[in-house]
Amino acid sequence: MAASIPSPVLAGFVCDALAYAADPKEALADRLRRSPHSGVDRDEAAATPLFSAALEGIAATLRAQGIGARDVVATIVRRFALDESPGDAAGASIAAILACAESLDVAHAGGTAPWEPAALIALIDGEIAAPERVPAAIATAQPLGPHEREPDGPVARRTAHFSASSLGAYAECERKWYYRYVCAAVEDRGSSASFYGSAFHYALEQFHREAPRGDSAPAAELERRLDAWVIEAFERFRKRFTTNVEFELQKRRARRTARRYLAWFLERSRAHPFTVIGREEEAAIELGGYSFVGFIDRLDRDDVTANVTVVDYKTGTIAQSAAEYRERIARFVDFQLPFYYWARTEAGDRVVRLALVPLKDALLDVRPIELEVVLGPAAAVRSGEPTGLIGHDELVRARARMIELAKRLSDDAIERFATTDDPDACTFCAYRNACRDRPRRAEDRFAR
Repeated sequence: MAASIPSPVLAGFVCDALAYAADPKEALADRLRRSPHSGVDRDEAAATPLFSAALEGIAATLRAQGIGARDVVATIVRRFALDESPGDAAGASIAAILACAESLDVAHAGGTAPWEPAALIALIDGEIAAPERVPAAIATAQPLGPHEREPDGPVARRTAHFSASSLGAYAECERKWYYRYVCAAVEDRGSSASFYGSAFHYALEQFHREAPRGDSAPAAELERRLDAWVIEAFERFRKRFTTNVEFELQKRRARRTARRYLAWFLERSRAHPFTVIGREEEAAIELGGYSFVGFIDRLDRDDVTANVTVVDYKTGTIAQSAAEYRERIARFVDFQLPFYYWARTEAGDRVVRLALVPLKDALLDVRPIELEVVLGPAAAVRSGEPTGLIGHDELVRARARMIELAKRLSDDAIERFATTDDPDACTFCAYRNACRDRPRRAEDRFAR
């Protein structure tokens, strides 16, 4: 194994880069950005293309046929110029990490099973914490105790920024927010449905870079391009799916859904010509002294009026009518489109419509849920209708609630984080097994 102990900070950076290459997640990317080894200034991290290109290069290397563990580590070192870090300690640490990778390559030489990034991460972690490396005084230390209960104290909470999804998580279940954003108790590895959504979002982002308008190319050519991007996107996310069967089924579902999406896009373009002016557009705004960030799936600008529509793609379950979605905003359980409305309004856009575009069911035509923003009181929306109105004052109230929740989560003393009273909210929660106070369904309570 390695001749010296890897620096914990540098080794942690390499391990995070390996984990990101195997399973790209924004949380890992954020952690990498904040590392002193990222080579990125904190204030400009989110906008630095070199950093994103480095991550893409590492992920591409890992996906390459027959690539070895040492080759991937060498790519991380080269992409982030880790070998240019000052001092001999950095060089010794890199040599130790490369030695771990080489030992893994030797172990897998001639075998049929490929090496796994998780195995290399475990090797590096083990090298840092190997018993022979630990000072004797620590290695022979005896457990302390008995202990008295520590006095209750305030929960350390995030103060950097908030997103619509984090506020929505708190509104849905305070305990879930606590587990996810305070404790980081369990890593949510995602599901087939979430990977389907990530791939589909990526495909549409790339497609609309090439085709911002319905008349960007003939319909047949647009269909060919969109299909190609869907295939490319699912290849990009292939390793996230558990089995090849699952991967193929989700890809075929997406390709069928994409054809229905394009049919809607072209029909809407012919009826009211517009241009897609934003794709995965960053939304950053300060409200009441608190920072909110997010990314808008799509921004459309009407060719005649220059009015803007905020579009959010939904590959999961969504409101079934405009009335239902408006009611969710009124109950302060969905902040996403209200947040995007205020972010783009502050940026100078005249936002007149909020739209949810369902992309879950390949057997159904795309039928967006849309709310038109009006300045005066908005009339009630008829039940079941996909379109309706929402008053500007309702969005003002949603903004005030966002500020209120941000203040509570940043500044106020919170004695406990209550669980939801809705059992349905627990069905796909990553923390349900750790939450003994979660509500039980009636059939679960009385089945025995």
